[in-house]
Amino acid sequence: MENVINRINHWIHSLPKEYNAMSETEISNRPSPNKWSKKEILGHLCDSAINNIERFVKIQYEEQPYVIQSYNQEEWVVVQNYQERPLDEILTLFQTLNYQVINIFIKIPVEKLSYLCDIGNNHQKTLEWLIQDYHEHMEHHINNQILIKNNN
Repeated sequence: MENVINRINHWIHSLPKEYNAMSETEISNRPSPNKWSKKEILGHLCDSAINNIERFVKIQYEEQPYVIQSYNQEEWVVVQNYQERPLDEILTLFQTLNYQVINIFIKIPVEKLSYLCDIGNNHQKTLEWLIQDYHEHMEHHINNQILIKNNN
């Protein structure tokens, strides 16, 4: 858990520097019509935080297994119009949401990490797995899409 918190905290502080070192063209370019720009990927990470905050909280008190509700990631990015929003707004949202994620993680009692959730098709995972998955998802997008130069 400590490693996950440290890594998220790392991105809260370093991702704004990474984005601010990029040109507007680089952060706004969509490599193809069906791919997100780096701005939209950052927005998607905000949407992931929004949806997962609810999960991280509810799994701790609702009946187990807590059933994970999916969300339409593409529509969330479109409806929230990340492509046209100022980068500073999206970066601030990313930071604020992930500070909240860390706050939740710090307060989870160890015994609740084994609480179960249904991730779909009656597949059950633990809260600890869900936390790790959130972190891995974030790192995937940052390392494989945001920090690479061609955004493929």
